Amino acid sequence: MDLLLFGPPGAGKGTQAKFLVKELGIPQLSTGDMMRAERASGSDLGKKFNEYMSQGLLVPDELVLELMEKVLSSEEAAKGAIFDGFPRTAPQAEALDAILAKLGRKIDRVVAIEVDLDVIIDRVTGRRVCKSCGQTYHLRYDPPPSDGVCTACGGEIYQRADDTEETVRKRDSEYQAKTAAVLDHYDAKGVVAHINGVGELDEITERIREAIATA
Repeated sequence: MDLLLFGPPGAGKGTQAKFLVKELGIPQLSTGDMMRAERASGSDLGKKFNEYMSQGLLVPDELVLELMEKVLSSEEAAKGAIFDGFPRTAPQAEALDAILAKLGRKIDRVVAIEVDLDVIIDRVTGRRVCKSCGQTYHLRYDPPPSDGVCTACGGEIYQRADDTEETVRKRDSEYQAKTAAVLDHYDAKGVVAHINGVGELDEITERIREAIATA
């Protein structure tokens, strides 16, 4: 199955994707995580990502698609993938459809996770992440250890530079302006399911399970 988790930045796509990876047995393709890893590697492609990410801007399509096609063609993603935060625009959606078509595949279900902006701001500005393993904490809902050491691997816990209200609002504006057309693109194919993204994690996961079951 090729599943797309859709929603504004901070809607919880990445968190839910991690649960679904275990249930469906397919990899999570988070462009944000993939690009951060490439950025940290210091490669030429990573340096290009950094030019945009450091300013809280969206990375150009050609760079994202270059990375995405490589991964989708790998053995790891041969049976499908969970797309987290991609595509962000209608042209990206069309390009992704073309890449999948080459592989004899298509997006089977788009789950649109709906969350108000005020809730997202609270989630993102309170988020803390381990530099080593990516374990995520939240100051209000899942506080990190007071010593700043990750309980999962012993790495350093920090706040990402782009986890600020200003960046969240900027990204939301870009999302509303550009990404709404992605839903229209997939609505026309009859594969979109809308769910409420507010509540306990297991409640939201169950809503997604129900949406996938009808694909």
